[in-house]
Amino acid sequence: MHVAFFTNTYRPVVSGVVRSVDTFREGLVALGHNVFIFAQRADKYEDTVPFVFRYPSLDLPVTHQFPLIIPVSRFVDRLLPSLKPDVIHSHHPFLLGQAAVDKAKKLNVPMVFTFHTRYREYSHYVSLDQDTVKAVIHHWLSDYMRDCHHIIVPSNSIKQMLADEYGMDEQVTTLPTGINLAPYRAADSQSVREERGWGNDMVLISIGRLAKEKNWDTLIKAVAKVMQTHNDLRLVLIGEGEERKALQELAHDLGVGDKVEFTGIVPYEEVPAHLKAANLFCFASVTETQGLVTMEAMAADLPVVAVEATGTSDVVESGRDGLLTENNANALAQAIARVIDHPDLMAQLREAAIQRAADFDMIRQAERLVAVYEQAAEDQKAGRTVPIPKSTKLIDAIVDGDSWLKVLGFDKDKWARA
Repeated sequence: MHVAFFTNTYRPVVSGVVRSVDTFREGLVALGHNVFIFAQRADKYEDTVPFVFRYPSLDLPVTHQFPLIIPVSRFVDRLLPSLKPDVIHSHHPFLLGQAAVDKAKKLNVPMVFTFHTRYREYSHYVSLDQDTVKAVIHHWLSDYMRDCHHIIVPSNSIKQMLADEYGMDEQVTTLPTGINLAPYRAADSQSVREERGWGNDMVLISIGRLAKEKNWDTLIKAVAKVMQTHNDLRLVLIGEGEERKALQELAHDLGVGDKVEFTGIVPYEEVPAHLKAANLFCFASVTETQGLVTMEAMAADLPVVAVEATGTSDVVESGRDGLLTENNANALAQAIARVIDHPDLMAQLREAAIQRAADFDMIRQAERLVAVYEQAAEDQKAGRTVPIPKSTKLIDAIVDGDSWLKVLGFDKDKWARA
């Protein structure tokens, strides 16, 4: 089978979507399939895997990690038909996601889309009226998914969200990203502890983009509380983002600045060793769609203490392979302290985490992905796209001039008072 992945972000960018693209590519190739990746330009990066084709893009000064891709390429227009793709698989609904839909229609092949992200949770990056922005995102996604033959979601909680918000109950499959377990089994954790100078400290580790929606302040506040009675604790945060400075200042203000380590971006191939070198994985994000980094922590034999939220709760069974808490620093601190104060409990959670990680074996997930492609091909031949009920809410929003005044930041009442 020839598979074309379209993604707005790929290496050297580090993100959950990039990990998903890479892991599924590796699994599909191991099964004998060909995978072609279409992504953003990366002038100073040399691809280490074959069949990666780049669209032009612009580096944005505000979000340097995520270039703005320009979804127009005569080279790709000429190349893609010659690759004879059996399916086109989009990992974003915008920019290259729209290009993917157009290509699938022109080539008459099935179109599959992975709903990686709770897109409306990122509306705060648009400095406009939030209610209207979220409504536009909602209906834009509805239109996009109607052009697809199958939707993949990384967790059952996201599947339920699509059912609740979009009325989708057909042509949707839950398929978490797989994990290549081999690097975690072979990881040299001792060398990381030595290089990082962790010594005999109890290391709490977390990983992700340093952004507001990841809820890092709750995690830092929780760990600071535990550090008041546990002198040998160290919190290590792997990742980079616009909130780094604010989080460093928070740690300093809480009196734990010297015990919270910001590593920046760690090369993907070094992540398994860093995770395995820690003692406990802690996580507070409430916007995850599948808990991928939590799955990777389990593959590194780490027990988990996390805020109970979508994505994470799809992976962790509280009391078995981790502990899930309410979304506040006190509850999270109490759970962390409970685990580190009870070695038997930590050992029990660690053993269960190892067993749970086996469920996400990369090859097993790639086999399931192939089955999705085969079903999408059947639906495409039968002329069945994803059935999403039509709604007039977006039309109403367009007609309602006041809504669009608010989108533009214009407060009519305030102007009248002035």
